[in-house]
Amino acid sequence: MSSTARAFTARSSTARRPGRRLAAVLVLALGAAGLLTAPTVQPAHAAPPSAPQPALAQWIDRDTVVWKGAERTDAQLEFGTGRRAGAADRRLRLTPGTLTPAERAAFPHLSGYPAFTADPRDRGLARTALRGRLVATQRTADGRRATTGVQIPGVLDDLYGTRARHAALGPVFHYGRPTLSVWAPTARTVALELDGRTVAMRRDDRSGVWRVQGQRDWAGKPYRYLVTVWAPTVGRTVTNKVTDPYSTALTADSARSLVVDLDDPRLAPKGWAGLRKPAAVPLRRARIQELHLRDFSVEDRTSRHPGQYLAFTDRRSDGMRHLKSLAAAGTSYVHLLPAFDGATVPEKRADQDRPRCDLASYAPDSESQQECVTRSAAHDAYNWGYDPLHYTVPEGSYASDPEGPARTVEFRRMVQGLNGIGLRTVMDVVYNHTAAAGQDPHAVLDRIVPGYYQRLLDDGSVATSTCCSGTAPEHTMMGKLVVDSVVTWAKEYKVDGFRFDLMGHHPKANILAVRKALDALTPARDGVDGKKIILYGEGWNFGEAANDARFVQATQRNMAGTGIATFNDRARDAVRGGGPFDADPRVQGFGSGLFTAPNSSPANGDPAAQRARLLHYQDLLKVGLTGNLADYTFTDTDGHRVKGAQVDYNGAPAGYAATPGDALAYSDAHDNETLYDALAYKLPQGTSPTDRARLQVLALATAALSQGPALSQAGSDLLRSKSLDRNSFDSGDWFNALHWDCADGNGFGRGLPPAADNKDKWPYAKPLLADPALRPDCTTIRGASAAYRDLLRIHATEPAFGLSTAAAVQSQLSFPLSGKDETPGVLTMRLANLVIVFNATPRDQHQTVAALAGHPYALHPVQAHGADRTTATASYAEATGTFTVPPYTVAVFHRR
Repeated sequence: MSSTARAFTARSSTARRPGRRLAAVLVLALGAAGLLTAPTVQPAHAAPPSAPQPALAQWIDRDTVVWKGAERTDAQLEFGTGRRAGAADRRLRLTPGTLTPAERAAFPHLSGYPAFTADPRDRGLARTALRGRLVATQRTADGRRATTGVQIPGVLDDLYGTRARHAALGPVFHYGRPTLSVWAPTARTVALELDGRTVAMRRDDRSGVWRVQGQRDWAGKPYRYLVTVWAPTVGRTVTNKVTDPYSTALTADSARSLVVDLDDPRLAPKGWAGLRKPAAVPLRRARIQELHLRDFSVEDRTSRHPGQYLAFTDRRSDGMRHLKSLAAAGTSYVHLLPAFDGATVPEKRADQDRPRCDLASYAPDSESQQECVTRSAAHDAYNWGYDPLHYTVPEGSYASDPEGPARTVEFRRMVQGLNGIGLRTVMDVVYNHTAAAGQDPHAVLDRIVPGYYQRLLDDGSVATSTCCSGTAPEHTMMGKLVVDSVVTWAKEYKVDGFRFDLMGHHPKANILAVRKALDALTPARDGVDGKKIILYGEGWNFGEAANDARFVQATQRNMAGTGIATFNDRARDAVRGGGPFDADPRVQGFGSGLFTAPNSSPANGDPAAQRARLLHYQDLLKVGLTGNLADYTFTDTDGHRVKGAQVDYNGAPAGYAATPGDALAYSDAHDNETLYDALAYKLPQGTSPTDRARLQVLALATAALSQGPALSQAGSDLLRSKSLDRNSFDSGDWFNALHWDCADGNGFGRGLPPAADNKDKWPYAKPLLADPALRPDCTTIRGASAAYRDLLRIHATEPAFGLSTAAAVQSQLSFPLSGKDETPGVLTMRLANLVIVFNATPRDQHQTVAALAGHPYALHPVQAHGADRTTATASYAEATGTFTVPPYTVAVFHRR
């Protein structure tokens, strides 16, 4: 954790320049009887409840308070709890000052606000002050008075972070005896509720950690913490009964934590200790299949455990057979959407609601399916899982029994099952937000240390740019939780990789700390080789942290060269067309007919505009095929010699990677419409099912044949549809389930998608869903999947797709026909002894590379003898260096 320590712990009083000394005080009421310090739960004596007020003051370390809107001169800063009868207030006096360079670096978003320095005589009161209510007040010379709440994460880190970051939290066993520890520095008391009785806990004043050592017979028993603490959101002292943020096991519906040792041999399935994993694949060569655990098997009639972890042990099910075929072709990892404990799905099957309609009886363009699904959505068994409750316990709804540690055993059996067919496992982790904050029952962290774990805005409200209650991994103990949780999944569950949701909301330092902690894991000591664990995430730059406003973020640009990849949206948008949030979903791209097979949408512009945009998309795709390298130099479609970073992507540099492996290529993922559905919107409605399938494979190829890692959504090779749903996180099995049997269709035409996120697109969707020609038959589905697997085989067997340095890419990869005369809709790439032609047009294309005339090339044997007989007709004329490729085809030629 040392590498995640924030600079705000460094202080230098000599660097601060105090202003004219004023009468300023910090007041904190401790209550008439003083602070409750006995290690047992006491009644929560407090002032009557009051409405929460803004918290414009921020106590950033023991010496310094910053207050937005305060006056810098002739002011008095007074901190207090608001008195009740008989209470004796105490004060911490402040004088105007300035931030030190270290403080400005640690809190850049506060650098322009008035700062105040604590009186040296009062600094010893800080630890006591933080365990009660804090109110900042300022009175000016003319009698005006300002009052505000106080944000405390900075001072908590300053006072407790150095020691607390090294504490072992949660249940830790030593020779069979558990010690339970929880960090709660602001709590008046913490006690343990164990199996219905109360046990005292002792506070370590240096770290703020409360501990209790138990007996051997505590193992397996349910527990909660009873935390008596000031809760600013309700304006009173409360005693919260709350589960352990470091839980290792839970009862059903997360009602209680369980005292469980993950090293208990009874939790290890047969063969776990000696599990043999598939050979590790470097991130730059990884081909990843993104998969939701319930989608995988819930509608698979051949699975004995539909919707469960154990479905991945059903080696003969259709789903497992398909994954095995992908692994044999070159897929190396399965990326599981969140499988940690979530807040919204009832874990007991008896409590899970189901749509109470005959969904299959409705018309393919009907509103009825979504109406019925929506009525049960709040209590059904479905959710993507981006609603964290306990970060380090498997979700119980996927277990055969959510009570007790069965979920631990079955998660491990799932990992075994995937490893057994040649696939390593990536886990989608969501540390950037929690399901709730404040006193909400689903707020675990915020009910233990109110106002610390969540990221607060300048007014003290919780940041919600992530869609939910944002967390603050820049704070020492939230950053520690991230590292500790990831390490637990790696060691105890043998997870082979992690995908970070909204990684740009993490500090770069936090993600690098994860990398460092994983790298320290060794097979001899920990049972896993941490250096072979891959990391990637969403490096988007938005929200309150955007542009490094609060810290150096883990964004696309900033993560370049770290060995941790970020999703490349540039090539995704180029091949699909437009962006995920277009009002008109018919905006076309390279793989969806722009200019070469135009649809009727005015959003595409006139032919000249379409041609220009298509050529620019081709430049974006060239950069993407290099691994999105910033310094890769090539000739663009205007004839200029440019670097990847000089190609425009909506005002930002297209190329941002320093080495292959920095950018992860993809054409679709769980977010937004599936690739098939995007093409359904964008291609002319009369496009044949065969051509739709061919363009699907071509779009997938722009990622599959790129340098660096690539990801595809499960089922995309099978033309998977979600009936045009752009945000199916809560749309139930009806819209989400994978259909491994092509006789069940591909999911298209299962009704209009749910209104909440799609109603504005219904006018576009309705005629498409009603068109039977858009529902592909088995021949088309199987053909697309086989053609995609051929591409994976080519990637897996050709070393040139795994170049390890930017210099190697520059020297071995080129676009020989790029320039002003480049063919719209066609990309020709030369890679070592290969030539790859992407023909996204509806006609045969002849690409002549004069420099290759006289050199012997032939269609790659995988495609020449592969499943797609149309691709097999691609040819090469040695005399002229001309490659001829059929419509809607990607063809790979190799030098004989």
